[in-house]
Amino acid sequence: MELEVLRNACLVLKGAQEEIKWEHDLAYTIGGKMFCVTSIEGPHSFSCKVPDERFEELTQVPGIEPAPYLARAKWVLVTPECNWKTSQKLDLARESYRLVGAKLTKKQKTELGLL
Repeated sequence: MELEVLRNACLVLKGAQEEIKWEHDLAYTIGGKMFCVTSIEGPHSFSCKVPDERFEELTQVPGIEPAPYLARAKWVLVTPECNWKTSQKLDLARESYRLVGAKLTKKQKTELGLL
């Protein structure tokens, strides 16, 4: 997936911000919490949180694997080898946004206009 496609899909989400982490990664956050991470340099894989109950199922899909360092928190890495449609991949990023956003405090949600 092209970086700009993922970038635009993440930044259109209410309260989402982009920041550079670890010198070469773009992290998309809500309320200071990451919901999607991708490399600035190609190939453009991305990592995101998935529902606990879907983690095992998703990591059986060719091109989706447990995310390095974040698998214990139920994050997956979607690689270029994943032959899913772009819309399906973006659905994972949006679901991650919802999962991470749901854990924000009521005050944070109010400040971000999520309530």
